[in-house]
Amino acid sequence: MENQVLVKPNDNDRVQRLLAHELRRLHDYWWCFLLLGALLAICGAVAIVYPFIATTAVVAVLGAMLLISGAATIVSSFWTGQWSAFLLQMIVGVLYVVVGLAVIDKPLATAGVLTLFIGTFAIVVGIVRVIAAMTIRFPQWGWALLNGAVTALFGILIYRLVAKEPAAVLWVIGLMVGLELLLNGWTWIALSLQLKQIAPHAASDADATRPSA
Repeated sequence: MENQVLVKPNDNDRVQRLLAHELRRLHDYWWCFLLLGALLAICGAVAIVYPFIATTAVVAVLGAMLLISGAATIVSSFWTGQWSAFLLQMIVGVLYVVVGLAVIDKPLATAGVLTLFIGTFAIVVGIVRVIAAMTIRFPQWGWALLNGAVTALFGILIYRLVAKEPAAVLWVIGLMVGLELLLNGWTWIALSLQLKQIAPHAASDADATRPSA
């Protein structure tokens, strides 16, 4: 027991020195986080102002990713040689390529399918969160309940919006991507400014607690 008591202060000092070192390094590059946040915020604002362009870009990226994944899967199936799953991997690769070409060829239809998928996913995830929060009653379960309810309502809102205005599929995805980028951008900006102010003080405090030789 005495050994454990003697070791804990040394462990705490090591943790403080490591934390001070990491904070000092992050402090030196705080402007990188600021630039990243500003870039994300600008892209998010552009996506919100021009949601149709953002939706088209998301669909194009999805199609390109499917094409690349399909080509890589087909090539890797030949590299692996003769094995039991060769035919299955070839079929999966061809399927990826076909779907990727269809996505690029029919971006509007793809946007509609993605919008409905996001709405369905939000409803299912929201209901699951609500049931889990009310059943398990873990600490702070009320926030999980609220999160699930808001998520489910968001999915229902998407369905009602698309049903009332089918053209909404052209901008819903772009708007959601824009909001996500904007919020992430502000988060990185806030982190960089906080890091610029706190890191030097935290590093100095940790150095002050370092035992002298």
